[in-house]
Amino acid sequence: MRAVVMTTSQLQPAGERSMEPGSEKAPWPRTPYPAPPPTQIAIPTWGRAQAFAPRPVTSGAPEPIDSLWQLYIYLCMENSQRVNDFILQKLKGVDEEIEKGSRGITLNLAGNNHSMPVERLTNEDFLILSKTLEKNPYINGLDVRYNLISDAGLYYAAKLLQKQHSLIYLNLMFNDIGPKGGELIAKALHKNTTLKYLRMTGNKVENKGGMCFAAMLQMNSSLEKLDLGDTDLGMQSVIAFATVLTQNQTIKAINLNRPILYGEQEESTVHLGHMLKENHSLITLHMSKHNVKNSGLKQLCDALYLNRSLRYLDVSCNKITHDGMVFLADVLKSNTTLEVIDLSFNRIENAGANSLSETLASHNRSLKALVWLSIVSNNIEGEGLVALSQSMKTNPTLSNICIWGNKFDEATCVAYSNLIKMGRLKPDDTDVQPYEVDGRVYLSEVSNGLKRHYYWTPTYGEASSHSSNAGFSLVPVGQQL
Repeated sequence: MRAVVMTTSQLQPAGERSMEPGSEKAPWPRTPYPAPPPTQIAIPTWGRAQAFAPRPVTSGAPEPIDSLWQLYIYLCMENSQRVNDFILQKLKGVDEEIEKGSRGITLNLAGNNHSMPVERLTNEDFLILSKTLEKNPYINGLDVRYNLISDAGLYYAAKLLQKQHSLIYLNLMFNDIGPKGGELIAKALHKNTTLKYLRMTGNKVENKGGMCFAAMLQMNSSLEKLDLGDTDLGMQSVIAFATVLTQNQTIKAINLNRPILYGEQEESTVHLGHMLKENHSLITLHMSKHNVKNSGLKQLCDALYLNRSLRYLDVSCNKITHDGMVFLADVLKSNTTLEVIDLSFNRIENAGANSLSETLASHNRSLKALVWLSIVSNNIEGEGLVALSQSMKTNPTLSNICIWGNKFDEATCVAYSNLIKMGRLKPDDTDVQPYEVDGRVYLSEVSNGLKRHYYWTPTYGEASSHSSNAGFSLVPVGQQL
């Protein structure tokens, strides 16, 4: 391949771009960066528009495309942008994977998870990155969580979704994105038919941005998982999502955790309960920190008598007590689809634990129902915890249970130690581990749980167990469900 040798002193800024599509002015005042020192670099003769077109082949499989990292350096020089070493090293790793014949690669540029500090991505970095990836058919996932991308950078994310037709996973969680950025990415998804999973967790898109995402779900028929937890959604947008999901049959998993709600009427819970009666495709629903009380849980349970699709219900961090467990225990007698229930950080106490254990032991043995129960920090004492351990001996379906944060006595420690020793409860399927001191059994905490890798992922290798990441493994992206 013929190459042209250029120096950085010969390259001029590419001009500025605006927020309006098709314009050539930047959406933010350009940050002055020192020009890189004059150096020589071999610039491929293919233009940017053809940079990632597969070469003609006769064997049926495309040959490896040209180097991503070289294109990245070229675009940095063309735009007078300083090279981000973190991006450069990751792109070199992707090039190695492509040379090995890999496809469906996720480019991981997360700003956390690193033992050594990394240079987090800015809007200017994301501009160059989006241009680098826009024609690449080998990358189908982009993880840029915990960086410094703001609304201006979301303009380029929207452009990337328009031009990159292989991207099925985009993780933007915990950047600096506000309502305007939420609006930009939501509008880009009106016509997008490839993206399957979008994570916006921790970006303050607020009620305005939430309404844009709800409107998007009326148009989009390909998105399967949408994570809007901790985005400061308002009551209006939560109700809008509940309304839209009565018609949208594509969404399999949605996270609406921690909206900003005022009042004690539980309107959001009432509307989401009504949605569950009408929707027959939703598999995972996260309603943590919705101020759900016993009356609200009754609304959800009434819907679960009719719903035959929901498999994962997250009602953690609410105000549910033992009275609410009566409704849930009754549902489990007949519901054959609900597999995961997250009741962490409520107050069900011994009475609630006893209600659940009675149902699990006597009515739910042969049903393909509850597989995972999380009752972390529910003010349950020894009697209730022992009752749940006994129900595991008679119920073959309940295989995972998290109990840390409750009040353990010696009987509790012995009961769960015996379950683990006999193999009924596997060490990866619970969040406690037994140990002995002076002949007495105690329980210590281990880091298993429903959301073990929700905020971070291992820097190498895969998660140790699908069961410790049920929120991800229960709804595989891009697969027929």
